[in-house]
Amino acid sequence: MDRISSSAEGEAQLPTCNRRQGGWITFPFFIATMGSLMLAGGGWMSNLVVYLIDKFNIKSIDATQIINVINGSTSLFPVVGAILADSFLGCYTVIWISAFVSLLGIILLVLTATVDSMKPQPCHLNASSFCTPPSTLQYAVLYTALTLGCIGAGGTRFTLGTMGADQFTEPREQGVYFNWYFFTMYTSAVTASTAIVLVEDSVSWAWGFGICVVANILGLALFLVGSPFYRYVKPEGSPFTALARVIVATIRKWKGPLSPNSDDYYYGPGGEFKTELATPAESLRFLNRAALRSEGDINPDGSIAKIWNLCTIQEVEDLKSLIRIFPLWSSSIFLSTPIGIQLSLTTLQALIVDRHLGPHFQVPVGSVLVVALISTSICLSFFDKFLWPTWKKLIGRPPKPLQRIGVGHVLNISAMAISAMVEAKRLKMAKSHQNMSVLWLMPQLVMVGVGEAFHFPGQVGFYYQEFPTSLKTISTAMVSLLIAVAFYLSTALIHSVRKTTGWLPDNINNGRLDYVYWMLVVIGVLNFGYYILCARLYKHPRAETQEDDNSVGSPK
Repeated sequence: MDRISSSAEGEAQLPTCNRRQGGWITFPFFIATMGSLMLAGGGWMSNLVVYLIDKFNIKSIDATQIINVINGSTSLFPVVGAILADSFLGCYTVIWISAFVSLLGIILLVLTATVDSMKPQPCHLNASSFCTPPSTLQYAVLYTALTLGCIGAGGTRFTLGTMGADQFTEPREQGVYFNWYFFTMYTSAVTASTAIVLVEDSVSWAWGFGICVVANILGLALFLVGSPFYRYVKPEGSPFTALARVIVATIRKWKGPLSPNSDDYYYGPGGEFKTELATPAESLRFLNRAALRSEGDINPDGSIAKIWNLCTIQEVEDLKSLIRIFPLWSSSIFLSTPIGIQLSLTTLQALIVDRHLGPHFQVPVGSVLVVALISTSICLSFFDKFLWPTWKKLIGRPPKPLQRIGVGHVLNISAMAISAMVEAKRLKMAKSHQNMSVLWLMPQLVMVGVGEAFHFPGQVGFYYQEFPTSLKTISTAMVSLLIAVAFYLSTALIHSVRKTTGWLPDNINNGRLDYVYWMLVVIGVLNFGYYILCARLYKHPRAETQEDDNSVGSPK
């Protein structure tokens, strides 16, 4: 690692790496940068639904739809950032560009809060019929700000973690770094959802967004100041190219017969991978055609002559691994979709319930959801220090990732059922002109947080263990990708409910939000059954050549 080049594409201007670069001297820069940028991003996103409704006169359900798209985008862009960093630009370039883009987006948000021409006129008498909708220009500025903010926040989220870990050579040191990294991420998110939201609600939106600008500038500056101390890893090209080659080569050789002789397949120059993969796996055997040797495919030195005609057996098996994992990955989409819908609709509930705690304090709407975040943080610590060691003592081994995910499914379904019952009670109280306390919304958020403490680490652990070696760097980003898909799907699902039912009017007191939650319970139960089926059918790739009941994916 000490001899890693710093002259990566897009990073050629950086100083040459030497033995003094990397290590603990870089730790404060990465942790401080993460904390500042997370504070900036969380500060403008946590309370955005209130800003859209109160200052841009956007109807409540439409505002939640916008929030779902934003949450989906900030979960999708980390995947894009990881691919760009690993394949072309390197982490350093992706981080500073993303931080700068984020700064531009927040500055535009400040303008929408301070310049009268950038936002519509305030509503009169709190009646929607007297509200002026945003103009085309105002929408354009708003959406440009939100887009830049999403790109910036997403582009730094995982690349900072990856580049920070690259500064250390020992797994133990990397583990310590990640512990502090995630602790800083959660702490900053909680701070943003409380302190900055309180400023936005109690002082002004301009001051709240202004704090986010300062935090973003600080994060970018700290990251750039630490540049001479960093170790830079050269991007090695996109691993997806090899997967695409397998598909193309399979199609081109589709009519060719498969050979039972292992010597007819290509294992790499000198056959160096043959000791690990003595024969091509039988599952998805039609893909083995991509590694079937034919005349003119191989040069005299053993290298591939036509790269889109021939692949190694290892590359074929990598694609097979992704295909095997896909059903389990897809089952987690409908695990995250109800969470996205619940969080956005809980915000609407928080707008109309009694948020007073005592005579002098009112909980900001944007701070209500922090309960889920806090419960996740507490549970992660409790599980790590108590539950998993106890489980290991009783069972003989810690719970497998698939078992953790399964528990997360059950808790998520329970959270939706609690949400439905609480909303039914709230509607009953509203009809009798009573106002429910915000504390009634806490149990469902706590349940979601506990469930996330089970399924989120379980998914990260599962993908990291099961993904091919060539795709390890983006394996954890797959969780972010499925969250992005889930938020986009939640937007489409809410749109469909609004078109086909009367459950989600702009005034939720006139709707049946509880029916939406019961619908999510049904979807969750069906999806849990799908997950159980996928988990039982899943086999670790090594299980085809060796029966290993202790494999992470082996069903029990």
